[in-house]
Amino acid sequence: MRNSFGRAFNITTFGESHGKGLGVIIDGCPAGVLIDEAFIRLELQRRKPGQSKITTQRKEEDEFQILSGVFEGVSTGTPISIIILNTDQKSKDYTHIADKFRPSHADYTYQEKYGVRDYRGGGRSSARETAARVAAGAVAKLMLKAFGIEVNAYVSQAGDIKLEKHYSQLDFAESEKNIVRCPDPEVAEKMIEFIDQVRKDRDTVGGIVSCVAQGVPPGLGEPVFDRLHAALGHAMLSINAVKGFEYGSGFEGVRMRGSEHNDAFYMEGDRIRTRTNYSGGIQGGISNGEDIYFRVAFKPVATIMQDQESVNEAGESTTVSGKGRHDPCVVPRAVPIVEAMCALVLADFLLLNRLSKL
Repeated sequence: MRNSFGRAFNITTFGESHGKGLGVIIDGCPAGVLIDEAFIRLELQRRKPGQSKITTQRKEEDEFQILSGVFEGVSTGTPISIIILNTDQKSKDYTHIADKFRPSHADYTYQEKYGVRDYRGGGRSSARETAARVAAGAVAKLMLKAFGIEVNAYVSQAGDIKLEKHYSQLDFAESEKNIVRCPDPEVAEKMIEFIDQVRKDRDTVGGIVSCVAQGVPPGLGEPVFDRLHAALGHAMLSINAVKGFEYGSGFEGVRMRGSEHNDAFYMEGDRIRTRTNYSGGIQGGISNGEDIYFRVAFKPVATIMQDQESVNEAGESTTVSGKGRHDPCVVPRAVPIVEAMCALVLADFLLLNRLSKL
């Protein structure tokens, strides 16, 4: 079971949803990075459960401890280990599915792969694992900040409700001013009302998180198999409930002709720029210095508070109904996760690029 991600900036996460805690080991973070614990805490607060009426009501403060790799607030270049203890597990909420397979969950596949599974909240397959990723992503963001790179994500769709504005028309700071994390207040209110109604219907709904990385220098990425967009796709598709990834013009680009889609070059002072950015800041798998932007599609949360047809481990027909505390829509809490995974990819490729020029 692979639990590591990245090469030069490598993370390994551990822990389960209803175990004693979760954590991450970060290997490869350069020495001298200012490790702002208040910033890490803020990032974890953005992901934590129990934030609002449209998120799960599990109460986890997600307080963390840095066990190694930091001295007097600065990274030492040795592995950084961070642990987050679980404090509000209600494992009894899952005893009813101890031998049953919940539809669209990892219960059956984990049982087939390992012959044993932790049914409490999904164990290792739970989205709670992403708390460790967000902690690591916060460290990556702090490293990227020194290079002038910023990563911002926001909710651009919930069900059929879409934010139609281009990201250049948005103030990313507005995202944190509402519980759905959509930077347009009017659209955000519609999303909130819709998700809350879905919750009252004892159902769930999916959505889209859009992400923009700005200040990325040209030259990041590897030819052929380790292209920058391929790494971003790998990172995003590794997040729980993600069903799709597209960057730049994405699937809409098929409607255009090459004469429309090509990004013409021009000089802006001593810098080469493109007049349009249908490439999404990546050409030939390598960053070109323009904004990198992409969209991530999340399916409806699989746990619903309704009876569903299923089978148990003996192959007998049964009925499964969700219990406990679950998100009616995952995208508001997924925003910091998408940012974290993007930051981890960029930190990794930034360090790999430095190594390639030695």
